[in-house]
Amino acid sequence: MATGTTDTTDPLWYKDAIIYELHVKAFKDSNGDGTGDFRGLIEKLDYIQDLGVNVVWLLPFYPSPFKDDGYDISDYRGIHPNYGSLRDFRAFIREAHRRKIRVITELVINHTSDQHPWFQTARRAKPGSARRNYYVWSDTDTKFPETRIIFTDSEASNWAWDKVAKAYYWHRFFSHQPDLNHNNPQVVRAVLKVMRFWLDMGVDGLRLDAVPYLCVREGTNNENLPETQEVLKIFRKHLDMHYTGRMFLAEANQWPEDVLPYFGSGDECHMAFHFPLMPRMFMALRQEDRRPITDILDRTPPIPDNCQWALFLRNHDELTLEMVTDAERDYMYREYARDARMRLNLGIRRRLAPLIDNSRRRMELLNSLLFSMPGSPVIYYGDELGMGDNIFLGDRDGVRTPMQWSMDRNSGFSKADPARLYLPVIMDPVYGYQSVNVEAQERDPSSMLRFMRRMIALRRQHKAFGRGSLDFIRPDNRAILAFIRRYKGEILMVTANLSRYVQPAELDLSEFKGRIPVEMIGRTEFPPIGDLPYFITLGPHSFYWFRLESPAEPIKAVRAAKEELRKIPLLALDEGWDTLLKPEHLFTLGHEVLPPYLTRQRWYRGKARELTSCHVIDWCKLGASFYVVFLRLQYNAGNPEDYVMPLKIVLGRPAEGLAEEIPDSVLALVRTRRGEGILYDALMDRASYDILLAAIGDERQFTTQKGGLIKALPASLYEKLVGTGHTGRLVRKVGAEQSNTSIIIEDALILKLYRRLEAGINPDVEMSLYLTEKSRLNSIARVAGTMQYRYPAGEEATVVMLQEFVANRGDGWSATLSWLPDYYDQAENRLDQGETAPTMDRPFG
Repeated sequence: MATGTTDTTDPLWYKDAIIYELHVKAFKDSNGDGTGDFRGLIEKLDYIQDLGVNVVWLLPFYPSPFKDDGYDISDYRGIHPNYGSLRDFRAFIREAHRRKIRVITELVINHTSDQHPWFQTARRAKPGSARRNYYVWSDTDTKFPETRIIFTDSEASNWAWDKVAKAYYWHRFFSHQPDLNHNNPQVVRAVLKVMRFWLDMGVDGLRLDAVPYLCVREGTNNENLPETQEVLKIFRKHLDMHYTGRMFLAEANQWPEDVLPYFGSGDECHMAFHFPLMPRMFMALRQEDRRPITDILDRTPPIPDNCQWALFLRNHDELTLEMVTDAERDYMYREYARDARMRLNLGIRRRLAPLIDNSRRRMELLNSLLFSMPGSPVIYYGDELGMGDNIFLGDRDGVRTPMQWSMDRNSGFSKADPARLYLPVIMDPVYGYQSVNVEAQERDPSSMLRFMRRMIALRRQHKAFGRGSLDFIRPDNRAILAFIRRYKGEILMVTANLSRYVQPAELDLSEFKGRIPVEMIGRTEFPPIGDLPYFITLGPHSFYWFRLESPAEPIKAVRAAKEELRKIPLLALDEGWDTLLKPEHLFTLGHEVLPPYLTRQRWYRGKARELTSCHVIDWCKLGASFYVVFLRLQYNAGNPEDYVMPLKIVLGRPAEGLAEEIPDSVLALVRTRRGEGILYDALMDRASYDILLAAIGDERQFTTQKGGLIKALPASLYEKLVGTGHTGRLVRKVGAEQSNTSIIIEDALILKLYRRLEAGINPDVEMSLYLTEKSRLNSIARVAGTMQYRYPAGEEATVVMLQEFVANRGDGWSATLSWLPDYYDQAENRLDQGETAPTMDRPFG
């Protein structure tokens, strides 16, 4: 059933990405040799899909001596035999794409292994020759004295002596990883061939490892050189020339202003990691002060519109402290790495959960910030469970242990003997696989895994998180971090308490006076924003995500007589408006409120039969007191019918104004402890269209009370037809109604609500979608999106279709009559000249 198609070729897909980073060897072993492989990874793709992420980032899987966990590559075009074959890799790509999961792999182009054929050839080649110049050589180890040493714990120099070449070679990392010479055009061409090899395999993105160090020049610190930017421009030009929908992710561990050149003018890397933000999130949490976060983001310059930051809490490396001051580094060591074994180079080698003492509140808070700040979040495998680490393993192996699937042998990762595992599983009492594993957490509704799934699903439904602007709110209480995200008319507010104690805050929200904050997880409505600072209290290490929704405002419609209000019933909600659909009020709705309203509507088809019962069979809350209710109507004869009713409640003065403007759309007067108001048809409220259009554009899904699902689906032309210009301010109802309700939005869009639900294919939608997606007709009302309702039993019915508005230009009979005189004139002229009369195949109009 073609219910709308998502544009899978969106060139900016990475702005909405939620990336899951994993090591093939650590995820799942399919053949019992103790090492994870691609076939095992394919087995677990359903888990990754269920987590909700839409991109997988694979750490290096190429042939390698494994002196640096695969980052020392000896063959750029192969698969390490422990992981499988190229055929297995192709199968993985195919299966990932089938699940709509994109794949990012590593393009480690700064250096190779000293076992790579390029280096073996270069060390034996004549000095100064093309092959020799694949790497950087010197007769002395004193060249480039201004360049810092990165791995201070293991390397004393950036130069290493090669006894075969009888010369020193340059290396920014380990001495067994000689740096490629990107000043040499032949090296650039060779890397381009490698790049195309993997892109031709179907890879969607390439992480460019250690890009600040590609080129060298005497008299510099050999970082962030203009020559490096030129090389990246060559890579990008080649990528754009031969591929669409692909992406470069730069690993540039630099200050934000120094990373900016790696985006170029939108013509170098599409994405780059924001390294300085990550340690400052931990710093702010420990100091209970927002300034480390706000200061670094205030310092972050704007980037090109087609570029994006990648954000992370933890990854496969140490928590790097290169981009902090000496005092900040000492503070981080003191607070997060008291044991010297936790430290490595200029960083802390720990997973997320042990870093914050396994505090569930702090884990949730940090992830809420990761998902809501500007950029695309990266989740390190196992952190969705709260996995631990092993600081007694060497180098960074302590954070690269096997994934913990169950409490079975080897944590369900492998059937091999424990001694054969590439690394031992975590077995301590707190983080051991017996207690921290996927199987256990999938069974626990309150587990960390379940929390992460919910937050990822919510984040994916709001493009403002990935594409929106950022504005900080700065209350006097610095323990409160609050900011606004805006995108295409949608306004989100995030508040977070960085303190371990309850904290109050007064927020200056005067710009949003009248709007209603709706908490996004439970869709709980908070009091409207008024003239005074908005007061809010947050529990220890807690957070709120709010959607600031527009207040109720009637759309233009034919007004009915005021006497209508005297005929409608009273609905008493003693505990508040949010109890509208509680069982004790459903009887009143079904017997006293809905039947008399339905029988007055032109779109109601059951007027010829006697209505015997009206039941609410399902419902869902979409926004501030905005419900979609599904009804089942039984009659004295014939089959029952299902209808959909969008309902809203508003109290106080706004209710008086709505009752005055749209009395025929009021279902009931409402009395609550907070005051009196009305229950009315939500389609008559302009604010409803903010929610509906945003839902379609962001491809949101809403789980209903009875286990059904409302799915909003944008068509491929959504961006073109809706764009950013339709605020929904000019909204009016089409006067003539039959079985549907149609609303015109700014004379640009028309939203059609199918009041009567009919399971299966909707011919109107199906034909319109086909003509939109497949034909080249310009005279049709093209489809921008749809909304579907999936019953708990699995059947689907169309609820909404959003189309381009095409003004009525008359009827076919009038068009024919206006065209006929011209036809007869042409026919008469041709017959006078002895020619055949023209055929009647000219299109009307």
